[in-house]
Amino acid sequence: MNKLKVILTVLLAIFVFTGCSLKKNDEAIVKVNDTVITKNDFEKAYDSVTSNNMFSQMGIDLKNDKENVFSLMMQEKVISELIVNALVNEEMEKLKITVSKDELDQGEKEILAKFGSKEQFIEILKSNGVTYEKFRKDLEEEIKLKKFVDAIGIVSIGESEAKKYYMDNMDKFRYPKKVRASHILIMANPEQIKAKLKEENKDISDEELTKKTEEEMNTLRQQAEALQAKVKKAPSTFAKIAKENSQDVMTATRGGDLGFFAKDEMVEAFSNKAFNMKPNTISEVIQTPYGFHIIMVTDRKEAGTYTFAESKADIINYLESQDKVDILKNKIESLRKDAKIEYLDENYNPDKLQEKIKTAAANNPQAQEVFGQNPEEQKQ
Repeated sequence: MNKLKVILTVLLAIFVFTGCSLKKNDEAIVKVNDTVITKNDFEKAYDSVTSNNMFSQMGIDLKNDKENVFSLMMQEKVISELIVNALVNEEMEKLKITVSKDELDQGEKEILAKFGSKEQFIEILKSNGVTYEKFRKDLEEEIKLKKFVDAIGIVSIGESEAKKYYMDNMDKFRYPKKVRASHILIMANPEQIKAKLKEENKDISDEELTKKTEEEMNTLRQQAEALQAKVKKAPSTFAKIAKENSQDVMTATRGGDLGFFAKDEMVEAFSNKAFNMKPNTISEVIQTPYGFHIIMVTDRKEAGTYTFAESKADIINYLESQDKVDILKNKIESLRKDAKIEYLDENYNPDKLQEKIKTAAANNPQAQEVFGQNPEEQKQ
């Protein structure tokens, strides 16, 4: 939402939610009460959270170099989350918390409403390497977790609490100058193009790889320039052309409309152009890390402050979310305190991994550059 920078409580993000069970010929590494976490469980979860991450773009190999500080930190994170997952799943089974098909279908319906059609949403999933089946499974776990939180604690925020938060945090409700714009995007990331070309032809030389990447980028730019010429000639067709051609699927269904945004909410090249355009004007083709954009500014808004009436629902949602997070954290702490956790392989003991992290971080300039300090201190 634009009125308040609220972090919606997507509680699922706290967990890996990989089922833990002992399979034939699979090595058990941790036992949490009656639940066994296997090496296969760990590797599957680790591969999931380390694929398509920012570290690969920085030249940090999390998959093959398991002793670098970043990999060790990820290992500690994954095993800790698997342990929490096991504790929470056991408790949900005791409480007989399940998700019906109707609940799952309703949850999917609410998400699809934000993306247009189911086909468009599936395309977005594919572009992010997620299958529809995986989405349904993750959604089921998210709904299940929310039901779990509701079962262990009731949260209710009244208007007086919301009003107090508003009065105590007025700065959060002030907004800078904003513009409203629509855009048409032709996706074009040279690094992604290069990686795809390399995958398709592993023997390609660096020189040829660079040449083909540039050719592909030029082709995509020409596509964008052709669309720009069409909307420049007939600005009233912008929404129609965006729906038919923009590769930003989420906004394409709205004719490319991005809504109002502040200057720091978009990448620099995009914002610099949009904030220097007059309403109902169309830009030339602009390049950002996402690709090639054609921008149409439709409105401007001066700086101001949202009223309590405008912000009330968002504040209540935010405060309830915070309370639910606290309830869940306290419950997890209680479950962990009462649990019997056995590390059958000490290489997967979070305490041991933290010791290795400290040692690896001490002599890693790249870690200092990324975190600005010792990674272990960053966690405190």
